[in-house]
Amino acid sequence: MIPKFMRAAAIAAVLGVTATAVAAPDDYVFEPVQVEVKRSDDAIVAVRLTHKATGKPVTDAVIVTTRIDMAPDGMATMAPPLTPVPSDEPGVYAFKTEISMAGRWLLSLAARVQGEPQLVVGKVIFRAVR
Repeated sequence: MIPKFMRAAAIAAVLGVTATAVAAPDDYVFEPVQVEVKRSDDAIVAVRLTHKATGKPVTDAVIVTTRIDMAPDGMATMAPPLTPVPSDEPGVYAFKTEISMAGRWLLSLAARVQGEPQLVVGKVIFRAVR
């Protein structure tokens, strides 16, 4: 027979591990490096991935999904391709794309972060100006 306090400790340990695994994607945030982007055929949009608890940039993430579109302005079908470009700044992930219209553009991303079992997803809005 297992003493009551040992059962409670074992249950708490199991629940603690489960809570950590489920909450992991929320421990990170994608933020725009610059909110405004000049309208261009070869515009660069860049985001910084940060670990919320430490405030440190995440430098080893692997971006697995990207999409940019004008969904915030009701034009989700306007979705040009994105091409990754190198960044010299730690934790910054940059992409070249065609920003053909002024307005709000939504960049949606998913990344694998080392040591995290789930994808980290983010949505960042940029404002394209002339």
